[in-house]
This record gives sequence, structure tokens and C-alpha cells, in this order.
Amino acid sequence: MNSLRQHMNSLRQRLFWKLLVSYLLIVFAGSAMLLTVAEWHMPVAIQRHALQMQARLGIEDPNIVATVQRDFRDAIEEVLRVASIVASFVAIGISFFVSRRIVNPIEAIERATREIAAGNYEQRVPIYSEDELGGLAQSFNRMAETLESTEQRRMMLIGDVSHELRTPLTNIRSILEGLSDGVFSLTPEMLALMTREVQRMERLIHDLHELSRAEAGQIHLEFQPVHIETILRETCERLEPQFQAKEVELLYEPLPSLPPMCADPQRLMQVFTNIIGNALQYTPAGGRVWVRLHRTGTHVQIEVQDTGIGIPAEHLPHIFERFYRVDKSRSRMSGGSGIGLTISQHLVELHGGHITAHSQGVGHGSTFRIELPLRQPPCPSSQNLQMNFTK
Repeated sequence: MNSLRQHMNSLRQRLFWKLLVSYLLIVFAGSAMLLTVAEWHMPVAIQRHALQMQARLGIEDPNIVATVQRDFRDAIEEVLRVASIVASFVAIGISFFVSRRIVNPIEAIERATREIAAGNYEQRVPIYSEDELGGLAQSFNRMAETLESTEQRRMMLIGDVSHELRTPLTNIRSILEGLSDGVFSLTPEMLALMTREVQRMERLIHDLHELSRAEAGQIHLEFQPVHIETILRETCERLEPQFQAKEVELLYEPLPSLPPMCADPQRLMQVFTNIIGNALQYTPAGGRVWVRLHRTGTHVQIEVQDTGIGIPAEHLPHIFERFYRVDKSRSRMSGGSGIGLTISQHLVELHGGHITAHSQGVGHGSTFRIELPLRQPPCPSSQNLQMNFTK
């Protein structure tokens, strides 16, 4: 009894049977209504037509008329019964086919969902049609692609962070083991080397913290009226000693006529430092870096162009991904943590702007363009702007 009840509950929970039963109920209701109306209206219709036939044929015997009416009614009832049986079988077949056509894509999505829940993010479902079920399948496949990409980035992040932390920790451990074994003596140079390695880990942890906050939309920007030309000039002045040390020429082309705009000056300086510093990092000695300001209607454009190593076309779509580096051969000591551009992209988008990278290929340098809206004071609160521009 319990197994029968469980079986019935399972049938009731299956969408296929629900659809099939609903179609059969519609067929039964239609057939019942057809027979009911026929039984109600048939005597009146037959009698009327029989009287008309009696008048045309001149038949006066009432028994013949009654017999004709009875036989005619029996014939109609027989036809209705046969038609109802045939129509029911056809309806059952069509209902089974249609129900299966609806349920098959849903079952495929259900199976794929279980696979994804088990960690198989490569699972996809076929698209059977272009209707709502086809749209559902397409949405599911896009979701699966996003999950697969996210999982790949997560694994890459774990590997990259492990590598980033392993290198300075290995160096520090080697120095400490050398000091413990008497191979090295504790000198100011050794202490300075360990300090630099610790600072590398601190910068990485700080960058990761900033990146996680930016991606979660938890960075609060302190908006105030600022002159972007002033912020950009101060950034160039701060980086000028590094350019001189590497023998790279920094050329700044200001645009003093720009009006004040609403922005977070510290965050903008962080973005400009990352972009200009990145240009310096990948420009060899004797090269040049141009920093230009342009106004395009209601926006201001900051352009940073260099004569550095350039960016191959296949790398451009990934240039703002975390830990992505074009020159894989460069060490992390010389190439940074690899997430400065990612943080810069999030900060620019929090300001309501966007950043793009362009390059003609290897050896032709690269150009980064930042476009920001020229919002005029008074500036709204930082909380409202975070709500407006958080992705």
C-alpha cells in the first residue's frame, strides 16, 4: 500500500504526467460537452427536419415518421460515439507527443543542472526550439559558461596567489636557513632584502583586498569638486623620478580649460599611477610616454601612450583580467602583482566611466584611454554614487 502511494505521488510530481492528464481532461470535457449538447438539441432538430421531410414527401403515416426519427437519431448517436472514440485516441497520441516535446528539454536541463552541481561545469544542453523553452536552454548555457569561466578564474587565482606568496616566502626562508647554518652573516643588506620581500607580500595582500572590495562593490568613493588636470599633473610629478631613473621621457600635455568635476581625487590618482606606472614598466630605456587630456562633449578623456613592447592582439581582450600579464617571461619583481589594471578598471567604472587598451602589436607600444563624465558640482554623497555605479 505504501509503495503504491509513493508511486502515485511520484506520478503526480512528474511534469509529463501532469501535462498529459491536463490534455486528456480537456479532451474529456470537450467530448462530454459535445455529447450533452447533442442529446439536448438532437430531438428538436430531428423532429423539425422530419416534419419538413414529411411535408415534402407527402407522408401521412405517423408511425413511419416516428421510425425515421428514431433511426436517424440512432445513426447520429452511433456516429458521435465512433467519432468520440477515434478523437480520444488521436488526442491521447497528440497529447503524449506534445507533452514529451515539452518535457524533454526540461529533463535535459535537469540532468545538466545535476552535473553542474557535481562540479562538471562543461555541461551544456541542446536547444530544441526557438520558443520559451529554447530561450531557457540558451540562458542555461550562458549561465553554465559563466560558472565555468568563474571556476577557471578561481583556480587560476588560487594558483597565482600561491605563486605570488611562495616566491618571497622561499627567499625569506632561504635567508633564514643560511643565517641559521652560518652560511650568511646578518648584515644590513640581508635585512633590507627580507624587508623588500615582506613589502612585496604586503603589497600583494593589499591589492587583493582592494580587488575583492572593488568586485564586491564595497569601495566608498569620497566625491568632491576636483580639477582632473591638477590630479594628473601631481601624479606625473610623483612618478617623474622613476622615469628619470629608467631614462624614459615623460611628456604631459595638459588641458587647463577643463572645469571642476565630481570625483574621488585619491582613487583617481591611484588609477593614474597604475596606468602611467604600467606604461613605464613596459617601456625600455630611451622610450617615451605621453599623457594627454582631451574633452569630448560631456566627458573628459585621459590618454596614456607609450613606445613600449606593445600588446599582441590576442592579449587585448584579457588585459584587465586579474593576474593577467602579457610578458610571461618577466618576473613578478619587475612586473608587479598583475592586478593593478583590474583594480583601475573597477575604480573607473565606479566613477561612471570606462577604460580601454589599444595596441598595434608587439614593438608598437600601447595606448590606454580613460573616459570619465564631467559631472559638475554640487557632488552627491558617496553612498548614492556607490549605489549608482556599482556593477
